[in-house]
Amino acid sequence: MKPLPTLRQLRYLVAVVDRCHFGQAAEACLVSQSTLSAGIQELESLLGVPLLERTKRTVLPTPLGQEIAERARAILKDAEDLVDVARLAEDPMGGPLHLGVIPTIGPFMIPRVMPALRDSFPQLKLYLREDQTARLLARLESGELDAALLALPYPSGDVETEEITKDHFSVVCPPGHRLSRVKAAHPSDMAMDDLLLLEDGHCLREHALSACALEDTRQNTAFQGTSLHTLVQMVASGLGVTLLPQMALESGILRGLDLVVRPLGGEHPYREIGLVWRRTSGRKESFRRLASALREAWCTAEAETVAGITPAGR
Repeated sequence: MKPLPTLRQLRYLVAVVDRCHFGQAAEACLVSQSTLSAGIQELESLLGVPLLERTKRTVLPTPLGQEIAERARAILKDAEDLVDVARLAEDPMGGPLHLGVIPTIGPFMIPRVMPALRDSFPQLKLYLREDQTARLLARLESGELDAALLALPYPSGDVETEEITKDHFSVVCPPGHRLSRVKAAHPSDMAMDDLLLLEDGHCLREHALSACALEDTRQNTAFQGTSLHTLVQMVASGLGVTLLPQMALESGILRGLDLVVRPLGGEHPYREIGLVWRRTSGRKESFRRLASALREAWCTAEAETVAGITPAGR
């Protein structure tokens, strides 16, 4: 029988190719550097080809090493899915689940739904990773994440999606601004040179522009926020207006500030919040149950807000 590489050897190779550093790769694999180096040498001996170019200062994959590392990622992902399938037979909602979430959702949704999730799935160990959409999708594809809470639409690749809710936009402006005098703002009321947005890389920027039917002409680039809290402070300083999603308003992001909130009209004045996972994942039943629980928990939180809590602002 032909000798085959082990999953451990393939994991070592992928770690080195990703980091181009033996020490960092060994740390990521929770082994000593000598153990990792020996494992890769065994893999090279087994395959009969060099996979890495080594110097005193650097380590780089050979072209063949890069190709084998890419194939190894798929093999490792399939192996992890195999383990997941076996685990799910015992308890679909037990064990660890690594969930990505973007910064314009995490701080506003997660605290409000976590108590319900803990009650519904006491055996679920939820590990959260907050990052921008593109990086979360890359980690999802590589298998570092099991699923992700994203704002849609967004080019997401080969994933399955379940919608959790529609998150409507409102215009936030200083008192005395022309938009403070209307009951509801319309996309035609918005001006690009007056609109404060998140910096590039945040999908909320594109969703806000789409909701306002504006093109990103890079105006007002001197005033771009790194977070929704930064945008709010910029508006409070009189630098312009911004769009905030409803979940941020309901979390009290405007508390203590003298700002005016007006709903945004138009055809699509919202972003969709969805749970996404790899189409090839063996944990689809877990993710569908999680999506259903998130949807129910969020509906309950929304109802409680309507009943007794109002957004900060006029």
